[in-house]
Amino acid sequence: TEKEFTDKNEAEFKAYLESIGDSIVCVADDDIVKIHVHTNDPGLAIQKALTYGQLSRMKIDNMREEHQEKLIKDAEKAAAQQASEKKKKEPRKPVGFIAVSIGEGMNEIFRELGADYIIEGGQTMNPSTDDMLSAIDEVNADHIFILPNNKNIILAANQAQSLTDDKDIIVIPTKTVPQGITAIISYMPEADVDTNIEALEEAIKNVKTGQVTYAVRDTHIDDKEIHEGDIMGIGDRGILAVGQSVEETTKEMLAQLVDEESELISLYFGQDVLEEDAENFAQEVEELYPDVDVDVHMGGQPIYYYVLSVE
Repeated sequence: TEKEFTDKNEAEFKAYLESIGDSIVCVADDDIVKIHVHTNDPGLAIQKALTYGQLSRMKIDNMREEHQEKLIKDAEKAAAQQASEKKKKEPRKPVGFIAVSIGEGMNEIFRELGADYIIEGGQTMNPSTDDMLSAIDEVNADHIFILPNNKNIILAANQAQSLTDDKDIIVIPTKTVPQGITAIISYMPEADVDTNIEALEEAIKNVKTGQVTYAVRDTHIDDKEIHEGDIMGIGDRGILAVGQSVEETTKEMLAQLVDEESELISLYFGQDVLEEDAENFAQEVEELYPDVDVDVHMGGQPIYYYVLSVE
């Protein structure tokens, strides 16, 4: 305040604020007076305050909006909790699936194939053992297959398995998303768990995976000179191709993955690839390998332009 703020001023200001609102706090020290008020007309409070001096650090919040938001959030939380509780009370089904996935399209594919719970993974954010345990808690089944779909996540899945007593956890050591998709497709509902473990582990051995990404820095891997920004085609055991073009590098990698036995190439295009470009590229691949079926799917994954499998 510019002039002295007396006790009389304080009483008068408080009385005014009470006439236009409530929840009033008025704290005066040397030359600063702090005010808090709930009112439908904050302009009036400001005008009155200006008669005592200049204003600083003003903050006006719409409490109704905040209250609404809080109510909505609380309701959503309660609904989710109820759904979770209800699920846990339902009789357990025999078998469930947890899959680690890396993009909206991939998540959708896993859901359609019968995954009960999707854990968002990806190169940059590897799920922890805790994430695995939360997922196990959510899946109401006696036997739960976990598909880690990344070699760095297999360890966390195995740890979660050793920490779970009330459910039988089976980790199928899938190292890539296409291996996970093949595993879940190979599951036979009519067969027992042991038969399925064998079948799934066998099925993933027949999948060759390729992932197409870019180099984040200059490096030297598998006797290949790689520069920042180069496109890399990474196979199950290392780098298969390096180039400047996504399509050319992918073709170069496919040439090393496809052999006489190959029957199917599945291409999952990432979030940085246009659907039209992916369709056109799939057509080029079909022309290169007329005896092999080529499927193209929206993967929506970050970092990887294409994730592909050859079976």
